[in-house]
Amino acid sequence: MTRTDSRSTQTNHNSHPIGRIAFVGNYLPSRCGIATFTTDLTEALAAQYPETNFLVLPTSDVNVEGAYPERVRFIIEKSDADCYQQAAYFLNMNSVDLVCVQHEYGIFGGTWGKHILILLRELHMPVVTTFHTVLRKPKKKQDEIFKELIALSDRLVVMTSRSMEFLKESYGVPRQKMDLIPHGIPDVPFIDPNFYKDQLGVEGKYVLLTFGLLSGNKGIEYVIKGLPAVLEKYPDVVYIVLGATHPNVIRSEGESYRESLMSLVDKLGIGDNVIFHNRFVSLEKLIEYISAADVYVTPSLNAEQAVSGTLSYAVGVGKAVISTPYWHAEELLAEGRGLLVPFKDSEAITQQILYLLDNEVKRHTIRKRAYLKSREMIWEETARKYMARFTYAREVRRLHPQPAISSHKASDTIYDLPSRKLDHLRRLTDETGILQHAVHAVPRYDHGYTTDDNARALIAAVLLEDWKEYFDLAHDLASRYIAFMWYAINRKTARFRNIMSYDRQWLDEAGSEDSHGRAVWALGTVVGRSRARGLRDVADHLFQRALPATRRFKSPRASAFTLRGVNEYLKRFSGDQRAIMVREKLVNFLVELFEKYNSSDWLWFEDVLSYSNAKLPHALLVCGPPMSDDRITQIGLDTLEWLTAIQTSDRGYFLPIGNSAFYYRGKQRARFDQQPIEAYATVSACIEAYNITGDEKWRKEARKAFDWFLGRNDLNLPLYDPRTGGCRDGLHPDRLNQNQGAESTIAFLMSLMEISSMEQLGPPSSAEVAQEPVQREALTEAH
Repeated sequence: MTRTDSRSTQTNHNSHPIGRIAFVGNYLPSRCGIATFTTDLTEALAAQYPETNFLVLPTSDVNVEGAYPERVRFIIEKSDADCYQQAAYFLNMNSVDLVCVQHEYGIFGGTWGKHILILLRELHMPVVTTFHTVLRKPKKKQDEIFKELIALSDRLVVMTSRSMEFLKESYGVPRQKMDLIPHGIPDVPFIDPNFYKDQLGVEGKYVLLTFGLLSGNKGIEYVIKGLPAVLEKYPDVVYIVLGATHPNVIRSEGESYRESLMSLVDKLGIGDNVIFHNRFVSLEKLIEYISAADVYVTPSLNAEQAVSGTLSYAVGVGKAVISTPYWHAEELLAEGRGLLVPFKDSEAITQQILYLLDNEVKRHTIRKRAYLKSREMIWEETARKYMARFTYAREVRRLHPQPAISSHKASDTIYDLPSRKLDHLRRLTDETGILQHAVHAVPRYDHGYTTDDNARALIAAVLLEDWKEYFDLAHDLASRYIAFMWYAINRKTARFRNIMSYDRQWLDEAGSEDSHGRAVWALGTVVGRSRARGLRDVADHLFQRALPATRRFKSPRASAFTLRGVNEYLKRFSGDQRAIMVREKLVNFLVELFEKYNSSDWLWFEDVLSYSNAKLPHALLVCGPPMSDDRITQIGLDTLEWLTAIQTSDRGYFLPIGNSAFYYRGKQRARFDQQPIEAYATVSACIEAYNITGDEKWRKEARKAFDWFLGRNDLNLPLYDPRTGGCRDGLHPDRLNQNQGAESTIAFLMSLMEISSMEQLGPPSSAEVAQEPVQREALTEAH
């Protein structure tokens, strides 16, 4: 195995906590509060985590004025259910690591926004959903949709404690699934309101401010009705109403609400003291307006408003706020951070405005309390909290993966063996040898070739000789792979080079011990098994040159690979004393390692389970019987039994050690990335144990490991691709690695050939069990 390769163009899950995050929700220049929030959050995250790629999928919005920024990669047609499914496919295929949904009623299509469920049902990665509104008493259909949305989300984010209470009480959401992250705000200094007043043409005046997109539930008329009483005492007060009318209101009602407010101002004769700015302003300009205000008034009529971005911004700039007691205001303005007035009560609003204007010290005390509280809400802090929860959600998914299909357990499925399909093996093979990597099923020339993969391919080609219909093809392929190995050996050092570029330039002088051992395994297999005399002669020449170096190996796996090759070689030349001496030396080396590291709870050859683990017991299993050493065979059986127990999930399917961090004694095992070579190594070793013992449990263990390829795994997704004949390169916590490289494809093909032979031959008889394994092999070859 080329351990330094990535095998993939997909995200490396160890280079950064999360490589690619997608937001689903409205985005600027769409004119709505959710668009502003999503944009601010995304940009805050991008500024703090430049290694992470952030992309956005907004729904189509007629309120967009201008072009979306480059970060917007896919626009979901709001009312088109099929487009939500396409968006899910887009996210899955683009290796997105996590999706964050910004949920608000009205953003997504279908009844009560149900189309978003179409997208979420198809996603393979974790989902974190931010709820901008949580209905306390939903209608039946709302309740059904909302509960499925909750179930499809790994974590839920809300912005107020009240929303958390409602999620628990009304929807039964456990506390541990929820996160409270306040609405983010810009980080601006605490400044005197007079600083900006001259720029806005209101110098020397007291400024009252309400801002946000206008609609009939804003309650602005109740502020206007109370202004005459304020002006009697403070004639230099101006009330600024900043914000365009909400686009949805424009479409349904036109400017009737704004016009009614303006008529009320004219009726009261206070036109010089009320300023309407009918526009959607930039963040910079908005901060200037808020900073210039002496008092911010939010007279909303919606008692169940869970989140108000405008209120959050006003508090963040350090304003003295007067608000009606909607849910968000009650929470954010508690402990003296603002003043509350009853709904639709002009007189109460007037009294509180006068109170603040009369008491400058009190006004500034409220300002300071609000500002200090808001420091935990600045976008930098909000982004940090979101990333922490994103990382946690992904880690939980890694440790507790969710199957792609939840209608049945993986362990309930019985799989038929696929037919042999060699299209992808041939696709990866050219005149030089087999290319090591692919992008999906397309050979990747820029990654070139390796001796590792050509050795694997050579073994597979020899196994193919057992099927008469493939003999000519097997001979042709084997000739190419062994030609590569002839070229790979360094004549001066008798070591195999490993990595070759596509233009046939060697990129190393000597490969690893593992690479050399794997080459010896392949050559020994050709000598011992191939029916083609010419191939055997070439392989024997290379085997004799390469064997001496293996006596100095320190790698357990290199030793195991070598033993597999020596065992195959000795089937044809059983009297070769040099090969026998190498076998004895390497077997003793593995036994000594076992004696050094094994304990009652750790029956292994090292302090770590890493890759190709089953090859270690397999090497002892193939050597014990011909060496007439029952202890060697027993160590092989004991360690394989211990390994298969560790590699069995709670639900009974094969669960290999993950390649991301392996499994060190006393540490937490890595569950991902799961790779096909582990399944193949286990299939092959268990078949060997079955041939030796005749014990049915080993046949079941072999089949369990093989079924991992077909979908009996953590995600219920097949790694084998019957359309191409290739095998996908691995299983991530939330998706398949869609690339189909040589190592993975060969691992599947060899597993299929070996498991097919086992199932066609049936169980060995008691007499066969007593025979040397070579006799059993002869039965397989004759078949």
